[in-house]
Amino acid sequence: MRRFARTLTTMALVATVIAGTAGWASGNAQQAVTGAPVGTAAWRAAGLPDPERMSPAEVSRFFAGLGPVRQRELARTHPTVVGNLDGAPLDLRYEANARTTHGQFEGARVLAHDPRGRGQVALVYGDLARAEHVAVIVPGSDTDAAHVRPLADMATALRRATGGRTAVVAWVGYTTPVGVGLDAATGRLAEIGADRLTRFTDGLAAVGAAEPSVFCHSYGSVVCGLAARDLKAKDLVVLGSPGMRAENVAELGTSARVWAAKDPTDWIDRIPNVEVAGLGHGTDPTDPAFGARRVPADDAAGHGGYFTPGTSSLRTFAAIAEGDVR
Repeated sequence: MRRFARTLTTMALVATVIAGTAGWASGNAQQAVTGAPVGTAAWRAAGLPDPERMSPAEVSRFFAGLGPVRQRELARTHPTVVGNLDGAPLDLRYEANARTTHGQFEGARVLAHDPRGRGQVALVYGDLARAEHVAVIVPGSDTDAAHVRPLADMATALRRATGGRTAVVAWVGYTTPVGVGLDAATGRLAEIGADRLTRFTDGLAAVGAAEPSVFCHSYGSVVCGLAARDLKAKDLVVLGSPGMRAENVAELGTSARVWAAKDPTDWIDRIPNVEVAGLGHGTDPTDPAFGARRVPADDAAGHGGYFTPGTSSLRTFAAIAEGDVR
């Protein structure tokens, strides 16, 4: 009877959270961007291998079989395809995306750029090919190619905190929710994002980049939780997380070290950590029962303050990225 009462209470909590937003959020449901990059039809018509049938490792082998002149010719004639092919040479992708972004993302090299929908982008700070350590930051709601500045600031703050020794990727490679509504309360967008994130890290491995530490903010931690089993990462760090769609670390099925941070002023703490009928994302990763290593965050402020210079959370993130903590 007690268990039944707890279930009813949980469902009521979830309903309260969703009811407060569903009236407007339902009108803002996002259509996830999927499928091959823009320009793929022309690429296929030229007799080139279908991007949707190649793994990143196969993409890497395809380009390895081409000479430098042919590689650059493809980047010039098919920039929207080459620039978004996980597993293609990094410099070639930078060159292709420079042709389509026209300096739009100053201060970063563009590893991916998809103009469909609200726009997706992967921005690189540092030398991804040569860096001994790599970090990837996965954002939550309201992030897209036109609204990437807060994520870019996180990336540059982390890079500075490592003394410039870590290459950092600000990865907006999936369609994020808009606002706090039904999209944010379900795993629909995260499931598609998880597939794309997995392919992205496979692509890093295919070109010989260092295995990354992946930092997952807010709804981005739902993406990381769903991707965890297949994700090539040495660390998974979640911050301001509503849950990872798992009851504990073991259920994630990952060999990566799992870390969690939540500051005492983060509004995410008011979201019920439940999963009922597809709503909610489960256990709070900072709950000791979840089994994640705790990142100190008492001096961070709000939902977006974890990368603020001088905070304990940023210092710890930098140490994790550089492999300086056990």
